[in-house]
Amino acid sequence: MSDTAAGLVQLGILLVALALVYKPLGDYMARVFSSEKHTKAERGLYKLFRVNPDTEQRWPMYATGVLAFSLVSVLFLYLLQRLQPILPWNLGRGAVSPAVAFNTAVSFVSNTNWQSYVPETTMGHFVQMAGLTVQNFLSGAVGIAVAIALIRGFIRSRTDRLGNFWVDLTRGTVRILLPMAFVFAIVLMGLGVIQSLKAGVAVTNPDGSQSTIALAPVASQESIKELGNNGGGVLNANSAHPFENPNSWTNLIEIFMMLVIPVSLTRTFGKLVGNAKQGYVLLSVMGALWGAMLAVIWISEGKAGGPAALLAGANMEGKEQRFGISASSIFSDTTTGTSTGAVNAAHDSYSGLGGGGTLLNILFGEISPGGVGAGIYGILVMAIIAMFLAGLMVGRTPEYLGKKLGKREVTSAAISMLAMPTLVLLGTGAALMIPGTAAALTNSGAHGLSEVFYAYASGSNNNGSAFGGLTATSNWFQSTLGVAMLLGRFIPIIAVLCLAGSLAAQKKVPETAGTLPTTGPLFGTMLVGTVVLVAALTFIPALALGPIAEALA
Repeated sequence: MSDTAAGLVQLGILLVALALVYKPLGDYMARVFSSEKHTKAERGLYKLFRVNPDTEQRWPMYATGVLAFSLVSVLFLYLLQRLQPILPWNLGRGAVSPAVAFNTAVSFVSNTNWQSYVPETTMGHFVQMAGLTVQNFLSGAVGIAVAIALIRGFIRSRTDRLGNFWVDLTRGTVRILLPMAFVFAIVLMGLGVIQSLKAGVAVTNPDGSQSTIALAPVASQESIKELGNNGGGVLNANSAHPFENPNSWTNLIEIFMMLVIPVSLTRTFGKLVGNAKQGYVLLSVMGALWGAMLAVIWISEGKAGGPAALLAGANMEGKEQRFGISASSIFSDTTTGTSTGAVNAAHDSYSGLGGGGTLLNILFGEISPGGVGAGIYGILVMAIIAMFLAGLMVGRTPEYLGKKLGKREVTSAAISMLAMPTLVLLGTGAALMIPGTAAALTNSGAHGLSEVFYAYASGSNNNGSAFGGLTATSNWFQSTLGVAMLLGRFIPIIAVLCLAGSLAAQKKVPETAGTLPTTGPLFGTMLVGTVVLVAALTFIPALALGPIAEALA
């Protein structure tokens, strides 16, 4: 079977699998966040942390809970890394340097998982498990909680309450992420992904010398890194490493894990607002963007260009032979369309257009289908912007799901939308002006610019993947990327919660003959156009100097 045929078969299996779980998982998540009952384990956690699960919060208190929890998480993870020499299972590894510890703590708490270190030689098993893996669960649950709070803003009327952040966080972790990650970890182990507490295993090389191959508790990290759209690997090669992703089946399952919760949350949205078609139209927009970028990446990488690629018959540089062009393209499109950032191939080695496709996926705001929670609240923000633009064109106050979109709502949506482009362009521009940046680049010219551009796009969008030609270990990159990750995560969250509070306070207005339908192809097309237009107007100059110039060279 040819690589293209194999890729099409895998793509078909992926889409069928997503279709099969879409309704049951989406409906289950809707029940999780609409139920008034608490499990015994949840009540024990509430008692331990002195939380009253039966009280609800206004949006400022909900936002305060998100920020306070995240701040404590950053401090805890930072201290774990700095105190590593006195912790169990440290494998003889010393304290992580302050700059790397700060960057890593921010990265994992913000659901970015940017890694500017070699995991096998930097982190012991205790920090990996008690620090990084725990945050993979919690940061994903925070995103889901914020999304649910926004959905409540649409379905509630004349109230200032959005739910309880601590309850939503607990349910997202205990009822959704933990059981799914447990099952998928067992599946991955059964297919060859390792799970070990040993430091490594000694092997004899063909020349008689000895080497040590690093081992780690990989399967338990791998399942939640994909399910929670985190992306940080226990091993430096990430999902290109045979211990993390040994074969085509594990590769397909990992792609499925990245997509299953963000895709199913559109069903949850439709279920909670009482109209499944509302979720379907958002899913169609996500699918159209995901499919378009997949075509760009797949076709670009399959087209041979240059002597090495011509000899190989395709652009195989930076790709694993066991995956080939097709599986690498599907994985790359998915990891950048979500906020995962895991990689099974080197994005830096992609062609100008193929690498540009992964970058543009991120610059869309990672809403195709986006991260767990972040994808659905991101595309709802874009839906509000689209309805606002439609209102301007017809000269009437815009509405969405029975809620008027006034000054406060549109301002909140605009702040959420503009935070990322501001951070990306300011960060990239500042980095390019620093004299030391040139020395950190493996490549010059258009591709060198793309490496810096990709880094700040990845950090500000909480993706975490990179063009590996950039050495981002200097204090400048550690600190500025850390700030970009923090602001790129929490400015939109605050704006979204403010938006949710404003929507919940409103009275629902009935549909009239002048109300724009939001369940048909017209609205879907308008939403796709808005996403593409915003990205184009914001980033075309930078893209023209980077991947477009490289593709045309």
